Amino acid sequence: MQTTILYIGRDTEITAVMNRLLNARPEWKGLCVCTDEEAISICKEQHIDLVLLGNGIDPESETELKNKLLAVRPSLKIIQHYGGGSGLLYGEIMSALN
Repeated sequence: MQTTILYIGRDTEITAVMNRLLNARPEWKGLCVCTDEEAISICKEQHIDLVLLGNGIDPESETELKNKLLAVRPSLKIIQHYGGGSGLLYGEIMSALN
């Protein structure tokens, strides 16, 4: 069974890298966006197992985004992605899912 992971970041280049990393594993389906509107729309339309919040989201926007996402899916897991290599990413995701 595939785990669907939504990455939200503000930097388009990093978002493209995250898309490649998340979709490199057959057990993951990565959806990567740069805007809150896209993220909320995806959460309304698809089942999401985990949300990764990436770089460039200021604290006020992050709080507002989390509130909007949780209003759509109250049990949604949302974590901060701190960057680093694919090993760190794997660890973050596995820790959040367990």
